[in-house]
Amino acid sequence: MSVNVGAAAPDFKLKGFASPEAAQMEEFSLSKYKGERNVVLLFFPLVYTPVCTTEMCSIRDTISKYNDLRAQILGVSVDNPFAQKAWAKENKLNFPLISDFNKDMSRAYGAMYEELIGFKGVSKRSAFVIDKKGVVQFAWVSDDAKQLPDFNAIQACLAKCS
Repeated sequence: MSVNVGAAAPDFKLKGFASPEAAQMEEFSLSKYKGERNVVLLFFPLVYTPVCTTEMCSIRDTISKYNDLRAQILGVSVDNPFAQKAWAKENKLNFPLISDFNKDMSRAYGAMYEELIGFKGVSKRSAFVIDKKGVVQFAWVSDDAKQLPDFNAIQACLAKCS
């Protein structure tokens, strides 16, 4: 079951790289942004796949809109952080990718395929907007890995949260 709009967003502590140039992995948590920034969590199935590349590059190309809305984008997949970093570098991604390698966050948000193309425990393509108070303001979870989130709806939600 997905996290619903109006619910408190589950916190997490996951590792990742703040940018492809970052030398050290760091720990990311939702509470790190509480009171400071709205957060957009974008769960995606797997690095180095065409639809995921399209989605994350779309965010890269429009990051200024999210920055103007004082939103922190976090890309989330079950890939290991080193694979995420290599993919982020190759695609010049300008926002953090965090690793849900143990799949706890995907389960907590109701954003996990039990099986996708023969792989067990892959993140569903999903989008959540969490306001500065830690409350879910937008929740979308797709059973179709090829379907992209409605970025206009996400930005409209962020505009209301600002």
